[in-house]
Amino acid sequence: MHTEKVVDYIVNWLKDYAVNAKVKGFVVGVSGGIDSALTSTLCAMTGLEVLCLEMPIHQSENQVSRALNHIDWLKERFPKVRMTQVNLTTVFDSLVESLPKVEDEESRFMSLANTRARLRMTSLYYFAALEKLLVAGTGNKVEDFGIGFYTKYGDGGVDLSPIADLLKTDVYRLAEFLNVNQEIIDAPPTDGLWGDNRTDEDQIGASYPELEWAMKMDDIGKKESDFTGRKLEVFKIYRRYNTLNKHKMIPIPICEIPNILR
Repeated sequence: MHTEKVVDYIVNWLKDYAVNAKVKGFVVGVSGGIDSALTSTLCAMTGLEVLCLEMPIHQSENQVSRALNHIDWLKERFPKVRMTQVNLTTVFDSLVESLPKVEDEESRFMSLANTRARLRMTSLYYFAALEKLLVAGTGNKVEDFGIGFYTKYGDGGVDLSPIADLLKTDVYRLAEFLNVNQEIIDAPPTDGLWGDNRTDEDQIGASYPELEWAMKMDDIGKKESDFTGRKLEVFKIYRRYNTLNKHKMIPIPICEIPNILR
């Protein structure tokens, strides 16, 4: 990968899109993770306005501190970067109290994790409409088009996706090139939806380099019978997530009425 040229390409793409859309810049949810750190940095490099939102919901302290440190780093380097902190914990807790109790606690727990992401999306679009900004997505290629590891209408609800054609290893490569804070580069990837320190690998059962390998194997038509051991296990994990989350990665189905019935 020609890292510097890729950075320039994304920055120019972002700026051209915003200028053509006649908006002032971008709003980015900054979580303390590598994807949002890279996205916010690329947006800042356009020279347009960038509003960084830090939106904790029962967030672990180290995630919050990484996010705030990154935003401070951006503000020191780019004069048009601003920050607003919106603590959504009380909003989330109030919503939870308003919802009816259910017997299936595991399903309820998962639904509430996704609800966190949707509350953040709502906040991003509030500021986007208020200040004429575009919501910049932070999803990478493996998450968005491989295993669908994001929340539909949560972190998947964006106006444009500047890093969605980058593998996770590409994201790290660009972040290191741009001197993103080392604490973010060193932190294990996490979606931050659970109020604890569980990592993406804990949830998925495979690392991002493993998933990238499986994605490549699937793209060239490999089957489970082609692998054994850990490779077979990883390939099965990838295929399971890819199948279960296919609804996130294809256009919304439309029931098209036949002309004969009109």
